[in-house]
Amino acid sequence: MIYFDNAATTFPKPPCVAKAVQEALVRYGANPGRGGHDLSIETARRVYRCRELAAQLFCCQPEQVVFTKNCTESLNIVIKGVLRPGDHVIISDLEHNAVYRVVDALARQGLITYSVAETCPSDEKTVWNFEHLIRPNTRLIVCTQGSNVFGVRVPVEKIGAMVRRHASNVTGVVQPVAALSAALKPYGVPLLVDAAQTAGLLDINLRESAIDYLCLPGHKGLYGPAGTGLLIVNCDLLPASLLEGGTGSFSMEAQMPDFLPDLLEAGTVNTPGILGLGAGIGFVLQHTPARLYRREMDLCAYLYRGLSRIDGVKLYSPPPRMGKSLPLIALNLGTLDSTRAAELLNEHHIAVRAGFHCAALAHRKWHTDRDGVVRVSLGAFNTPAQAQAFCAAAQEILRRTRGKKS
Repeated sequence: MIYFDNAATTFPKPPCVAKAVQEALVRYGANPGRGGHDLSIETARRVYRCRELAAQLFCCQPEQVVFTKNCTESLNIVIKGVLRPGDHVIISDLEHNAVYRVVDALARQGLITYSVAETCPSDEKTVWNFEHLIRPNTRLIVCTQGSNVFGVRVPVEKIGAMVRRHASNVTGVVQPVAALSAALKPYGVPLLVDAAQTAGLLDINLRESAIDYLCLPGHKGLYGPAGTGLLIVNCDLLPASLLEGGTGSFSMEAQMPDFLPDLLEAGTVNTPGILGLGAGIGFVLQHTPARLYRREMDLCAYLYRGLSRIDGVKLYSPPPRMGKSLPLIALNLGTLDSTRAAELLNEHHIAVRAGFHCAALAHRKWHTDRDGVVRVSLGAFNTPAQAQAFCAAAQEILRRTRGKKS
């Protein structure tokens, strides 16, 4: 099977990840932080090592790193833990449902209001759109660093230069995170960044970016197991805990501890997953996000060029460009419904994701909300030969189905 569904979860994982998970199950089975015996202490050390690796990758302190089960949980913790009745939040028109559904549910309950900022090819226009949605009660800006459907991102440097020049209350635009977050500081509006598609590919330096909350999955660009995620809190405003329970600290107190990570880590953590995640982060640190991004973008451009030469392939993503996009391509084949196209690709032993990708806002923006798209997303282990095989399969499918509607 040729696997081109890395935006959903990367596969295969580096061998070190499977080894770490197995080692956790065989050797480190005690509850970390819940006992004074040697096995519990050693397990806790292994878990803490993953915090250290995450802190190294994202340039923060280990205590800022909170383990969650996925990026969706991380986003829920911040959005529900920071917003209060009467607050206003701004999101982009490229947000995943992990953001859109959360704020919409709070709005339907009458607790908050929200606005959706339009993102544009022009950086200046995008920032202007966010700026003019700011209200006195704006409490939070939420933005994705890269579209999970169309692979769009915006360069940080251009946004930063524009924000400093205008010195305005500009807020959370889609991907130009570092400068945008700096612009928010004078206005006291925290910035929450969804790095589901960018963590492990883009350099994210929390010491310099002033991002307040970074949410990310462990199982995508960090190459960890499914069921792992991170929330990194980079400000003094701690979200309220969504869960209360045991922490192994201050056990005689009725309230949760008021410090990280204990405040947001009620209950036993996923030790096998966390140790696997630590191995995945180690893989990323070894190869570096910059090199991984360059390799995947080169392969994406190679695939895009091949697809652009095939009559009947409709490409929605713009041509891949370093600094402007992510290594994924949204497309459709002829008049085929995206789901049918994915079924036919599966018959060629090619795995892709079809449909709407849990991203209603993005599909409405691109007018693909009727039939969806086929998403081809690359990872560290894809090859040029696989890209060639995809193009050959697309040509064959189009030849067999030309003139047919499905």
